Amino acid sequence: MPRPNREVAKAKDFKGAIKRLINELSEFKKLTIIALVLAALGAILTIVTPDILSNLTDEISNGLVMNKDNFEKITKEVTNSLNEENISKVIKIDFSEKNIGSIMMDSDIFFEDKQSFQKILEEMQSNPDSGMKLIASVPESILSKLVVSNTKDTIKFIKSLSGNVEVPDSIAKELFHEFEIDGVKISVNDQKEFLKIVSRLNENMDATSIYAKVDEMPSSIKTLVEPYMNIDKIKNIAIVLVTIYLISAIFTYFESILMCDVSNNFARKLRGNISSKINKLPLKYFDKHAIGDTLSRVTNDVDIIAQSMNQSLSTLVSAITLFVGTTIMMFVTNWVMAITAILASLFGFVFMAVVLGKSQKYFVAKQKELGALNGHIEEVYSGLNVVKTYNGQKISNGKFDELNDKLYKANWKSEFLSGLMMPMMNFIGNFGYVAVCVVGALLALNGHISFGVIVAFIVYVRLFVSPLSQIAQAMTSLQSTAAASERVFEFLDEKEMLDESKLTKSLDKKEVKGNIEFKYDGNETPTIKNFSAKAKAGQKIAIVGPTGAGKTTMVNLLMKFYDINSGEILIDGVSTKELTRENVHSLFTMVLQDTWVFNGTVRDNIVYNTENVTDKEVENVCKTVGLDHFIKTLPDGYNTILSDNDSVSAGQRQLLTIARGMLQDAPFLILDEATSNVDTRTEELVQKAMDKLTHGKTSFIIAHRLSTIKNADLILVMNNGNIIEQGNHEELMKQKGFYADLYNSQFKL
Repeated sequence: MPRPNREVAKAKDFKGAIKRLINELSEFKKLTIIALVLAALGAILTIVTPDILSNLTDEISNGLVMNKDNFEKITKEVTNSLNEENISKVIKIDFSEKNIGSIMMDSDIFFEDKQSFQKILEEMQSNPDSGMKLIASVPESILSKLVVSNTKDTIKFIKSLSGNVEVPDSIAKELFHEFEIDGVKISVNDQKEFLKIVSRLNENMDATSIYAKVDEMPSSIKTLVEPYMNIDKIKNIAIVLVTIYLISAIFTYFESILMCDVSNNFARKLRGNISSKINKLPLKYFDKHAIGDTLSRVTNDVDIIAQSMNQSLSTLVSAITLFVGTTIMMFVTNWVMAITAILASLFGFVFMAVVLGKSQKYFVAKQKELGALNGHIEEVYSGLNVVKTYNGQKISNGKFDELNDKLYKANWKSEFLSGLMMPMMNFIGNFGYVAVCVVGALLALNGHISFGVIVAFIVYVRLFVSPLSQIAQAMTSLQSTAAASERVFEFLDEKEMLDESKLTKSLDKKEVKGNIEFKYDGNETPTIKNFSAKAKAGQKIAIVGPTGAGKTTMVNLLMKFYDINSGEILIDGVSTKELTRENVHSLFTMVLQDTWVFNGTVRDNIVYNTENVTDKEVENVCKTVGLDHFIKTLPDGYNTILSDNDSVSAGQRQLLTIARGMLQDAPFLILDEATSNVDTRTEELVQKAMDKLTHGKTSFIIAHRLSTIKNADLILVMNNGNIIEQGNHEELMKQKGFYADLYNSQFKL
């Protein structure tokens, strides 16, 4: 089980998020189903292999030991021939009272032998079934009197019945008869030799000694009982097993390729939808949401979804199939062993769940303390000059040590407990193996199962434990996936700008005169009160007011970034409501306070999205704004590669954006604090360039330094979202109103 490294983000509506995710996957439905079916088939093939492995093990183990079945058949045939009834037919023993009395009265027989014989007679009366063995223990002086056909072979045979049996040829011919097993004939002489060898086996012999005795047996019997490995059958089983493993690997391989293809294409689709959505969202959405949050949805959240689909979805299907299939197969094979394996595994998982429950709070604390430490580091290093100026290093270091110590303790506890996961997983597996081997050995000892079943259950334990951890991992991953998909779909479901496909009117920027009228119809609450003004072609309109007065809102309305809820803006008598946003944007050149330099050459940054621009025009624009000297100092001049991280001053960046705006041949110009980042001398130079740029164009200028807009034809004074005054500089100064106070305040000390 993987070690957790962060607190899992949870979805507000897990089922709803997963359902939506599945619906979005409809385009890839066929490939996804095929991949999941392949994952399930691969798991099923894995499940059936232990049973085949059991057969292979049994076949090999059978080839390593002597043929027990044939040995028992031969032993049974031989011992049946050697029963008391058959022996009694061959050997006549006189137990008549007359013969026994004669023996007891015979003076040539020792008294001790007579006493021993008397005890044997008494025991034979109480235990008739063991008569022949008891007779074998009769002293030889008396036994010779009992046997009717008293020969040396007969006495030797009877005496051998009490230990190592030896059957003389004369008796063997009468006791045994030829029989056949598996097409092999066992002769009388072979049976006699077999009996002689078997009778000398004992329980204290090791396997080597026993197999040495087997080698001494007659060839006919040796053929039947010696270890024999059926190579053809073993080879066939091995081929089947390897084939199944190979097919399972192929299924898994193609499942991985398909899921990788589906996840990457789905991620590409989501990124494309998000990119398309960004262009359809109103500007107010981005005003209310952090840029980092939107970027996180495009990158992190989409990556989480793709990664989870690529790994967790197929893993979950495969793990569930393995878990259910393994459980069924274990009970089908042997229910006692199945219960043993399950209980042994679940015991370990319960213990692991307790440890995980205890460790979760430390992972939460770890993330919390890590965030606090990172926040402190960012805070100190971003204001390092202030810290050094006020000699605050000691306080900062003390705070750092405190936060670092808290993080160390939380991290140590979480890592210690998470470090127990792998040893615990190993313990669960090993504990299951031990339990299976012990119980399996007891069952095998009693003949209930074969050795191969034990081997199969060792594999089943691994197949049973592994899916549980995989399912837990996949469910954790799905929680993160649901949370990430909620964020992505929440963004995709945001209200878009109004559809403009039905708008047919269009203004050509080369033919636009440059008249703009702000008209308020009074039917609804306006976005900006007193929203009425006229700007004639070629005029310079300044929009002034304190911070938060609504100046940028006015520009956003003008550019149609915001929709007007009351009134309208007319360009040459045509309402912007009848024009597409793209058409309106093409009529304006906009130079903002915030500079933007992208990764590209200086020329690319200036020419940005303007077609058919010559190098001479670029150089002339740069000379106009005073940027030419700076560019010539760069290593490759206009071909120098710039990026947002290059050490280009804020003023130089501003000049680049001003030059970019000057290249556009648009009838309207918007300058939003365009000279705020340049020095006074450069501002004067830029102001003269702006005067040339604005010649014949309608310009809208937002500026806090009112000295820069004294020559404006119309000044719109805004405060609290309203247009409170309008007129030129002289007219507004004579009114001695808000503008006059604002203008004069900049000269006060």
